[in-house]
Amino acid sequence: MTNYLLSTSNNQRQKLGTIHDPDTKLKITVVDLLTAPFKPSKGEVRFFVTDGDTQLAFETRGYSKHRKVLILQMIAWYCLYLGLIEAQIHSTLPLLHAS
Repeated sequence: MTNYLLSTSNNQRQKLGTIHDPDTKLKITVVDLLTAPFKPSKGEVRFFVTDGDTQLAFETRGYSKHRKVLILQMIAWYCLYLGLIEAQIHSTLPLLHAS
């Protein structure tokens, strides 16, 4: 699996960081849905990850027809980085049932 670069924000409440692919210059912003609002941007590709109590949104920045498999690889890399071993990637945010 390819290694990507990760930049973090000074304001952790807004986003968890941005994943960078140095080869294609693709950037994906990561937002913790439990601590920050998420407003989708028009024309960008987004996926959502759930793992237990974790809910994350991933959205491209400056999307220009990158292969979705690359986007999914970057998300999978980030989930491994966080140790989210049972992470599930969704194309839409699933409705979660309260326990």
